[in-house]
Amino acid sequence: MASAPLYYNLDDGCEAFSTLRDSVLPYHVITGHQVHGSAVAIVDRPDLTREELEGIDALVTNKPGVSIGVRTADCVPVLLYDPEKRVVAAVHSGWKGTVRRIAERTIFTMGRQFGCVPSNLKAVIGPAIGPQSFQVGEEVVAHFKDQGFPLETIWFFNEGEGEYAMHHGHHIDLWKANRWILEQSGVPAENIHTICIDTYTDERFFSARREGIECGRIINAIKLL
Repeated sequence: MASAPLYYNLDDGCEAFSTLRDSVLPYHVITGHQVHGSAVAIVDRPDLTREELEGIDALVTNKPGVSIGVRTADCVPVLLYDPEKRVVAAVHSGWKGTVRRIAERTIFTMGRQFGCVPSNLKAVIGPAIGPQSFQVGEEVVAHFKDQGFPLETIWFFNEGEGEYAMHHGHHIDLWKANRWILEQSGVPAENIHTICIDTYTDERFFSARREGIECGRIINAIKLL
C-alpha cells in the first residue's frame, strides 16, 4: 500500500508536501530540468513542461491550483509561501545551489515580480541529507568560506570512530546553511520550519548518496489553494 506524502502545515491558503519513496502523487506537479544552478523561472500557465524549464532549479507562481515542485534525493528542498501576495515558490538547493544562494535569488524574484516582502514569507526546509551524513572534502568547505557563510554555524570536523564511515572528516550542515540564507534574506526565524529528516539514514526517502545517482526522486511540491 502506498504511503501518503509528508504534508506541511504552512497555511490554510496553500498545500505543501514531500513524497516518500512509495508515495503516489495526488496531482500533477510542474518541475524544472534541474542542473544544480541558480536559475529561477516564473510558472505562468498550468501546462508548462519540464523541457520548457531546462536549467531551472527554482520555480515561482501566483496561479491558484498550479502545483510547482522540485526533485531531490539528498539535496535541500525549500518551499516558500507569501500569504499576503498569494505567491508560492519551490527551490532545489544542493550544496552547489546553496553556495550560489538560490533561495535568496528566489526571494528576490518573488519581490521583483509580485511585490513579495521577505518578512511575510513562510518557509519549509524539507527532507535532505543531514549534517552527520554530509561528509565533504576541504574544497567544498572552502567554497562555503569564500562565499561568506558562517562556518562556525554550518561546518564541523568529526573525528569519530565506528562503522558509520560518514562520521569522519569535514561536514556541512545544509539545513542550517539554508536557514541562514533565508534569515539573511529577511525571512523571520520563527517563520522557518526545518523538518530535520536525514534522507541518507531514513530509508523512507530516496538518497543518491546511499543508493546511487540513478535512484528515484522525492517530489517536494507546493500550490495555492
